[in-house]
Amino acid sequence: MTSWTDPEELYQEGKKILDELKARTDKIKPKERMAIPRQLMPTQKPKVRAENLCEVATGFSESQAVVEAMRCLDCKKEPCVAGCPVSIDIPGFIKKVAEEDFSGAAEVIKRTSLLPAICGRVCPQETQCEEVCTVSKSKKDVSKSVAIGGLERFVADRERESGKTQIPQVKPKTGKKVGVVGSGPAGLVVAADVRREGHEVILFEAFHKLGGVMRYGIPEFRLPNSVVDQEINLLKEMGVEFKTNTVIGRTRKIEDLIKKDGFDAIFVGSGAGLPLFLGIPGEERVGVFAANEYLTRANLMRAFDKKKSQTPIYDSKHVVVLGGGNVAMDASRMALRLGAKKVSVVYRRTLEEMPARNEEIEHAMEEGVEFCFLQNLLRIDGDDDGRVASVKVQRYELGEPDGSGRRRPVAIDGEIFTMEADTVIVAIGNGSNPLIKQTTPDLETNRWGNLVVDENGKTNIDKVFAGGDIVLGAATVILAMGEGRKAAAAINQMLLKN
Repeated sequence: MTSWTDPEELYQEGKKILDELKARTDKIKPKERMAIPRQLMPTQKPKVRAENLCEVATGFSESQAVVEAMRCLDCKKEPCVAGCPVSIDIPGFIKKVAEEDFSGAAEVIKRTSLLPAICGRVCPQETQCEEVCTVSKSKKDVSKSVAIGGLERFVADRERESGKTQIPQVKPKTGKKVGVVGSGPAGLVVAADVRREGHEVILFEAFHKLGGVMRYGIPEFRLPNSVVDQEINLLKEMGVEFKTNTVIGRTRKIEDLIKKDGFDAIFVGSGAGLPLFLGIPGEERVGVFAANEYLTRANLMRAFDKKKSQTPIYDSKHVVVLGGGNVAMDASRMALRLGAKKVSVVYRRTLEEMPARNEEIEHAMEEGVEFCFLQNLLRIDGDDDGRVASVKVQRYELGEPDGSGRRRPVAIDGEIFTMEADTVIVAIGNGSNPLIKQTTPDLETNRWGNLVVDENGKTNIDKVFAGGDIVLGAATVILAMGEGRKAAAAINQMLLKN
């Protein structure tokens, strides 16, 4: 785990390195670029940020960003581009940053992505573009790769703060109309890419606020709502129409949109919002929450503002969070910020197998979250009022690898103990939103309830496409965007022919 460093020290170190590089009169060689230390993203002090909802990472300074960009080797094979689900021209925009042409860098990114401020913050770059970075491969350490995500965020934030946001060009009207269901990452990408081609786009959102999982599922200390709003406003400037409080499947069915409302194509990106539970005794008790509900109350419905919010949040002293992914990290860190005195993450494997991003795990540990590895809940016990009072915990050891490639947890006979707790948050995954399937019975789904699509994102119903978590199951923002991009290209091709 990295130790916290004062942001001012990081800023000054970045400026010192940049001054030294600029003072050189000769060309910087590749080996010298690789010797430039990776710039660390400044953050709030752990104990301070654990008590507020302000963004944890405060972003690169200009000097840091330029220094970090100078570490790029501008590889001919561009492995980072191949590692990006939406194929951003990464060397292209990084070169612009190194030249201090920040507006030019933003223009390069927006050729393929209109959500750079979001992706720069929440995408798992360490398992995608940064994992295949030539610098990290040469050093055999992904933590040494060029900080692509940090640079993407810097460019997006710089443009937003300048007040000179570039609006992508929209082609002349085609007379075609496309409906998009869901304003999560997949839906927003489809809306943008289809609108660029001149088609009318109407996006339907069930909630009263736009952004899907980016708003209700990701806390503001990781992704501020103001950032989500700014990126969505760009689509509004392009002419995308948004209709909130519209539940497709209830307010209007897919069939109605095509046969009655005259849509030429529909994209379904309604997400994976059906929480999964363990099915253990006591999950019905007061004080047991699905992580989705807990985070939605806190993020979307502003329950953390206890004096003004009309939505209650459960007052907790000891919170047990079950799971090891990013959602579990978000829920545990939010619980601290909502006043819990102790938060314990219970995970049935070890740290090495945790699917959460390393950065999120490190931040949680720094903030004081306790990690209980090789453990799992057997049951949830309550008091006379039906409220959570404690949990029974089983200890595990790792056996042989399972189908996922991770070692299977095996219960240790007799190793059971009681842990006091008043709140349990279950963060073990989500199933696909079932409403669309229930109201469109002809849609083909797999055994998990995910919509089945072909290589272009098309479902078995004519004119209906799908992507994101409704197809993939619970995945990352950038993977959902990649699915959206693929489907948008197929929609545009279909409309061009018709």
